[in-house]
Amino acid sequence: MKRSFLLSITLLLFCTFAAAQINLNFGSDSPMRKMQMAEIAISNFYVDDVDEQKVVEDAIRGMLKGLDPHSTYTDAKETKAMNEPLQGDFEGIGVQFNMIEDTLVVIQPVVNGPSEKVGIIAGDRIVMVDDTLIAGVKMNRADIMKRLRGKKGTKVKLSIVRRGVKGMLNFIVTRAKIPVHTVNAAYIIRPGIGYIRLESFGMKTHEEFMEAVEKLKKQGMKQLILDLQDNGGGFLEAAVRIANEFLQNNDMIVYTEGRRVPRQNYKARGNGQLKDMPVYVLVNELSASAAEIVSGAIMDNDRGTLIGRRTFGKGLVQRPFELPDGSMIRLTVAHYYIPSGRCIQKPYKKGDKDDYDMDLENRLKNGELTNPDSIHFTDSLKYYTVRKHRLVYGGGGVMPDYFVPLDTTKFTAFHRKLMAKNIIMDTFLKYVDNNRKELKKDYKTFESFKKQYEVPISLTNQIIAEAKKEKIEPKDSDELKKTLDYMRYQLKSLVARDLWDMTEYFQIWNEQSDIVKKALEVIDADKK
Repeated sequence: MKRSFLLSITLLLFCTFAAAQINLNFGSDSPMRKMQMAEIAISNFYVDDVDEQKVVEDAIRGMLKGLDPHSTYTDAKETKAMNEPLQGDFEGIGVQFNMIEDTLVVIQPVVNGPSEKVGIIAGDRIVMVDDTLIAGVKMNRADIMKRLRGKKGTKVKLSIVRRGVKGMLNFIVTRAKIPVHTVNAAYIIRPGIGYIRLESFGMKTHEEFMEAVEKLKKQGMKQLILDLQDNGGGFLEAAVRIANEFLQNNDMIVYTEGRRVPRQNYKARGNGQLKDMPVYVLVNELSASAAEIVSGAIMDNDRGTLIGRRTFGKGLVQRPFELPDGSMIRLTVAHYYIPSGRCIQKPYKKGDKDDYDMDLENRLKNGELTNPDSIHFTDSLKYYTVRKHRLVYGGGGVMPDYFVPLDTTKFTAFHRKLMAKNIIMDTFLKYVDNNRKELKKDYKTFESFKKQYEVPISLTNQIIAEAKKEKIEPKDSDELKKTLDYMRYQLKSLVARDLWDMTEYFQIWNEQSDIVKKALEVIDADKK
């Protein structure tokens, strides 16, 4: 009894002291007082052991969920993984790889990277890392990456199996900074017409972009197709620097404004290298954020032509708040407005992220991806472009000058099932792995590959056979034909990627792209 009484007194004194401290820090009426008192009560009095880290993280996520769809919390691990693609580099061994039957197979070593320097080549199988077996043991990709990556200057031992070589090959690789490229294709698509595709907007995007521009200018580029399809955005500063290259001095690029954030204008400085070059920007429903800033600035200043489908519609600006443990809150602090004055943020209900995430699926169901007449803007959202005073609309993405419908007939149900089960990729990877040496011998240049290579019937037959094992079959011969036609482009593009790189991939893939075809039609029409 006495012991119980003393325990009660101790707990009472503890709670009184804690409450006093919280009142001192936040005031007795502060909502933060309730939050801290709740955390103290849970951590000290809950019946079972409590993971305090999880309790706090769940509380943060709950608070942010009620604000808007783009205010988010990420733990330290998630934050690092999310930032890496935009930072321009990471530290590791420098290989592109795929997993084939539970074994890491090198697709390409990074040019001049640490693995290439010690002699690792495409097709090599990495079976051990620092004497730890990683092949055939069901190790997940994240764990493998963790073993391969490390601080610059540290060494790692790789044990490799190579076709045609007996026994194990051992390499000591010194980790280094590995570039992460956001310009993933740049080539002359037709005489005088350059094509550059941006995957995202990172710290080194502008530098990469200008290198690509200079390369294409030397090859005779007089007009540019800037492909921002599927570009989910990135850093605002990177978008501003890209847009600056196309605009005249003092042209508005974008401005931001929020409740606690005063208006900030971002204007062109007049030193752009592409101010007078005709530009055609490709966008689709997955072009978002920074991609919408660039495309919106070009459209609203009547500087170029947009082709494709209505963009995603993200007009909110997030500010990162780094927390002591490496985690991060990305909090929406402002809206951004493109030069006509429109905010292109699509509507959302606070706290209903599921509905927001269904937007693209709803666009498809409503016919907005296949028919421009299905897209409706209210009169209250009317705006006009800066120079030519053309009518444009806010409140839901950027609508391009030329609408290109999504051809849903290409994406058959049979093909979707093949992709969902990873049958196409698994079969393709084995094909390239088994035939890499012969393919390199037969096609010494990409030009010869592009002209002469045809996807072998044996490969498509193997895919169909693997599908049957999974009880996946086309409903009729027409669906099979459509699937095979589309799949041949897909497979040829993938083979080009694995033998060369992403530029070669898109040179094949763009031959069947309706948006790219439309861009070339518009360019031809503009010449007349």
